[in-house]
Amino acid sequence: MTTTNEIADKIAADHGLTKAQSKTIVEAVLAEITAAAVTGAETSLPGFGKFKVKETPAREARNPATGAMIKVAAAKKVTFTPAKSLKDALNK
Repeated sequence: MTTTNEIADKIAADHGLTKAQSKTIVEAVLAEITAAAVTGAETSLPGFGKFKVKETPAREARNPATGAMIKVAAAKKVTFTPAKSLKDALNK
């Protein structure tokens, strides 16, 4: 698993930045993706993929422990669709 700190450390080493500077950049990018998702906007990172907000409708489901029917509220979730170049890199 890779963490934001590990990503920031790698960017700092590759580009001659301090770890604090690169961590600020990584956190800013993630904050902008989050802000776009909150407004329902799609974020496209060419060569990497797209983050989209998907709305799931309310539905009924079964509790597997008791077998009782329960109502699941409508919700929004973020989906990620990888770019072709990312898919190709994974399947070499």
